[in-house]
Amino acid sequence: MEISAAFLGVGQVSTPSSFPSVSLASAAAWSCRSCVRIVAAGTASPVEESGRPPPPSIRKAKLSNSRRRGSNSYSARQSAVVEVEKSADLESALQRLGGVLKVQDLNVILRSLGNQNRWRDLSLLFDWMQKQGKVSVASYSSYIKFMGKSLNPTKALEIYKGIPDESTKSNVIVCNSVLSCLVRSGKFDSSIKLFHEMKHSGLTPDAITYSAELNYRGLKMDSVMYGTLLAVCASNNRREEAESYFNQMKDEGHSPNEFHYSSLMNAYSSGGEYKKAEGLVQDMKSSGLEPNKVILTTLLKVYVRGGLFEKSRELLSQLESLGYAKDEMPYCLLMDGLSKTGRIDEARSVFEEMKAKGVRSDGYAHSIMISAFCRINHFEVAKELAKDFETRYQKYDVVILNTMLCAYCRAGAMDNVMKTMRKMDELTIAPDYNTFNILIKYFCKEKLYLLAFQTMEDMCRKGHDPGEELCSSLIFHLGKMKAHSEAFAVYKMLKYSKRTMCKALHEKILHILISGRLLKDAYVVVKDNANSISQPAIKKFANTFMKHGSINLINDVIKAVHASGYRIDQGLLETAVSRYIAEPEKKDLLINLLKWMPGQGYAVNSSTRNAILKNSHLFGRHLIAELLSKQRQLSKSVKS
Repeated sequence: MEISAAFLGVGQVSTPSSFPSVSLASAAAWSCRSCVRIVAAGTASPVEESGRPPPPSIRKAKLSNSRRRGSNSYSARQSAVVEVEKSADLESALQRLGGVLKVQDLNVILRSLGNQNRWRDLSLLFDWMQKQGKVSVASYSSYIKFMGKSLNPTKALEIYKGIPDESTKSNVIVCNSVLSCLVRSGKFDSSIKLFHEMKHSGLTPDAITYSAELNYRGLKMDSVMYGTLLAVCASNNRREEAESYFNQMKDEGHSPNEFHYSSLMNAYSSGGEYKKAEGLVQDMKSSGLEPNKVILTTLLKVYVRGGLFEKSRELLSQLESLGYAKDEMPYCLLMDGLSKTGRIDEARSVFEEMKAKGVRSDGYAHSIMISAFCRINHFEVAKELAKDFETRYQKYDVVILNTMLCAYCRAGAMDNVMKTMRKMDELTIAPDYNTFNILIKYFCKEKLYLLAFQTMEDMCRKGHDPGEELCSSLIFHLGKMKAHSEAFAVYKMLKYSKRTMCKALHEKILHILISGRLLKDAYVVVKDNANSISQPAIKKFANTFMKHGSINLINDVIKAVHASGYRIDQGLLETAVSRYIAEPEKKDLLINLLKWMPGQGYAVNSSTRNAILKNSHLFGRHLIAELLSKQRQLSKSVKS
C-alpha cells in the first residue's frame, strides 16, 4: 500500500458490531462435507416450475392471458412454439418464426429441448436468444441446469460469467443453478469458491432452495444438514425459517445439540427477541444440556439488542462467576449497546471496570469507546483513547485502525492521521471502504478537495464504490474551485458504480461542465440523461455549445436537444448556420442540417435564409435553393 496523499479514502468507522458473531458458523469442527452440502444446494427450478401456487397477481395474469387465447397473435405464437420444438432444422425455424416468439415462449421451447436431451439444439437456441436479447432469469436458470444434466460445467460457468446484468447474476435461482451444475459434475472446490464469490457480489442464499435441492438429490436430512440450514438462516436474519427447521428437526427425531441451539439463539439476537431466547434456554436445560459460554454470550447479545440492560448486567455477572468473561467479548457487547442508546457514561463505566479486572483485550473495547465519543462529538476524549490504545497494544487490524483514524480526523489531528496511515502501510494492512470514506470526508473538511479527489480515485482502483452523498459533495466543491475535469471524473465514478444516483446530479454536473467549457462531456450528459435535466439547463447548454462547441458535433447536439423535448429556437439555428458559413469546408454538415429540419417541423427565418443565399456559392447554389424552397413551403403551410 503506497503512502501518498491519495493512498486512502473516507468512510464511517467500523464499529464493533463487526465483532465475530456467536453462531454455528464459528463451529470449525464441522466437516468439509457440510460445507460442500451448503454449496451443493444447487439450482432451483425456474419460478414457474417451483410447484408453489402462484400469487394472486400471477393467477390474474394467467386468467387474463387465457381470455386472449382466441386472438390471432396468441394462436400464431402457440403454433410457432410447436413448429420450432418439432423442427429438425432449428436454425431455419428460428429465422422464419423467431420474430413472433416472446421470451416466455422461447423458455418453453428451451425446457422442452432440454428434457429431450437435445443438447446441440438447446445450445443453438440459447445462443440465438442471447443475440436477440430475449433472455430472462428463467432462461439462464433452465439452460445452466441442463448444462449440469449434460455434464458440461465449463459451458455453464462461461454463460454465468457472461451475464451482463448484475441483478440477474446475483439472482438466487441463477446462482443455485450454477452451483448445482458444478456439484453434479464433481467440481466441489470450484463450487465452494464460486459460492463465496457470489455472496460477496450480493447473493442472498435461500435456505428453502437448499432444502429442496438436498431432498431432490435424495440426501436424507440429518442433524448436520439441519445445523447447516440453521446456520445459513441465522447469518441471513431468517428467524422464522430457522425456527421452522429447528422444529422440523425435532419432529423427525433428531436431538438438537449446542450448535443447533446457538444458531437459533443467534437468529433471535438480531431482533432482540429475549422471550423466545429465554424459552430456548429452558428447552435446552430440559433436554439435559447446560448452556455453555457461546449460548450465554449470545443470550447477552439478545438482551442488549432488546434494550434489557439490567438483565444484561446480571448475565454478565453470571458469566464472570462461571469464568466465561475472561476476554472482552461480553463486555464489548454491553458497552456497544449502551453507547448506541446514548448511555455513554454507563458504557464508560463498564469499560473502566473491564480494565480494572484485567480482562484480556485485543483493543476492541477501545474501538467501541472511541467510536462512541466520536458520535457525540467528544473528539478530544476519542483522540486520547486512540493514543492510549497505541501505547497498550501492538495488535492492529483495519477495523481498529479505522476507528483511530476516525478519531484523529474528527479531532483535526493531522500528525496523528499521517502516523496512522504510515502504520497501515508498515503493517501492510489494506485500506477498506471505511478507510477511504473517513479520509475523503476529512480532506473535504480541511478544504483539501484535490487530495480528496485523488483519494477517491485510489478508492475506485481498489474496487470500492464511493457513496452518492460523498460524491455529490465532492463534485460541488471541485466545481466551485473550477476543477471541472476532476468533478466530472467523480461523476463518472458514481455513474459507473453499483450505487444509485440522484437525478438532480446530472443537472449539477452539466452546469459545472458548461462553466468549464467541457462541452463534449456536457453533450454526453444531456444525450444520456435529458429526462432528468430541466429545460432552462438544456437551453443554456445548447446556446453555449452553438457558440463554443466543436463544429463537428453541432448537428448531433441539435438533434439531442430536440429529442429531449426542447423546441429549437431561431437563435440556435442562426448561430449554427453562421458557424458553418464561417467554415465552408463544413458544407456537408450544413446541407445535412437543412435536410433534417423540415422533417422535424423547423425552417430558418428570413435573416438566416438570406445569409445562406448570400454564401450559396460556397455550398452549391442549386442544392441550397432546393432545400430552402422546401423550408419556405413548410413555413407557409404552418402559417396557413
